[in-house]
Amino acid sequence: MDPFKAIIERWLEEDKSQPKKQRHTAHRIYTRLVGEHNFTGGERTVRQYISRLKPNFQEMFIPLEFDPGADAQCDWGVAFVYMGDKLVPVQVLCMKLSYSGKPFVMAFPTQRQEAFFEGQHQAFNWYQGIPARVGYDNLTLAVQKVLRGRNRDEQQAFIAFRSHYLFQSHFAMPRHPQEQGRVESLVGYMRRNYFVPVPRVKSFEELNWMLLERLSEDDRRLVPGKEISIGEAWEQEKGKLLPLPRISYRCCISRPLKANHLSLVNFDNNRYSIPVEYGIAKLTLQAYVWRVEIACGDRVIATHERCYEKGQDILNIDHYLPLLIQRPGAFPYAKPVRQWKMPEVYREFLEALTKRVNGSGVREFLQVMALGRTYGKENLEQAMKQALSENRADAERVRQLVNRENCSSSISTAPAMYQVRVILPDLSRFDELRLATVSGGGL
Repeated sequence: MDPFKAIIERWLEEDKSQPKKQRHTAHRIYTRLVGEHNFTGGERTVRQYISRLKPNFQEMFIPLEFDPGADAQCDWGVAFVYMGDKLVPVQVLCMKLSYSGKPFVMAFPTQRQEAFFEGQHQAFNWYQGIPARVGYDNLTLAVQKVLRGRNRDEQQAFIAFRSHYLFQSHFAMPRHPQEQGRVESLVGYMRRNYFVPVPRVKSFEELNWMLLERLSEDDRRLVPGKEISIGEAWEQEKGKLLPLPRISYRCCISRPLKANHLSLVNFDNNRYSIPVEYGIAKLTLQAYVWRVEIACGDRVIATHERCYEKGQDILNIDHYLPLLIQRPGAFPYAKPVRQWKMPEVYREFLEALTKRVNGSGVREFLQVMALGRTYGKENLEQAMKQALSENRADAERVRQLVNRENCSSSISTAPAMYQVRVILPDLSRFDELRLATVSGGGL
């Protein structure tokens, strides 16, 4: 080893200025010595020499033990998956109960606050309870300002979240990631075990179902330092967790806004449509991880799947129907129409209607579509199918069918209190009253 000692020590010294996760391991040092310096010794020889140097770089720790239900740790990690045919990074929220070691992981397209809250909400449901204290690194999603010692100025939204679930927060000291050792080990474990080989999925929903299956399989692993499995330890811990609240927390962020002249609201570098009737109203946008809701007062007027790309228009053709009915000539060129994946029954109805009225049936078709706003899309599609089967593709026939369907549905689903049997009075009792009064000399 003598000719190579100075090389090894130089590499280890240079590592001090490198990212912690990209420093030399003993194996990497051995392979570099062989490849770059013609080292002919064994890897074990290199490891033994490095072990004599490492104590100068190591820090000693105290073993800890936690009571059931008392503590958990939470942090983010990053992994890669094939979403369709494209290799993309996903953000994985990781949580681990300190007593049983039961893990939870969930993948998201972002690390934003709504995902941070949603991940913990799903973790609490997975555990069937809430740990009394959750430990975090000093992530900005929870901490507004790091104060002296362990004091933190927390984000108001985070205070509202943990106050809803009634757990205490605990933050690691800056530059001391070892205080989050349990969840840090989970981040590495999930990458090596849950994401190897690299999963191929079509959606985040499919990916998260796969992760839940692998989490369930891990219940059979032994808890480090104990002679019971993770699943058995969690059964002991479950009863000690805080109960879940009756009402779940709304894991979203809210923004007041107004629509522009195209009936679109701007959020996160994308534009979402609203019904044209609300174009001048004051609105509130609520952004969840997977969807965006736009409300006017206490009424939700539009719901869209959330888009994480940039510069996109997310449009719903139903929102523009009143304008399209007034201006049917815009139908072939309207962007909402071009984005719309027209169901087959609509396509067939439009073709039949166009043939019947010699190519000018767009306005009538839009009037048929507008019935879905009143009677629901399911009822409308059923009525359109029946009208097509009768060879009567026209708006009036569809209106008759949805009206009839709506009436029969209302009767069949009416509450029992509205289906009471009315008992008519027996009028002969009045005759008895009159005779009794006459015989008694009354009145």
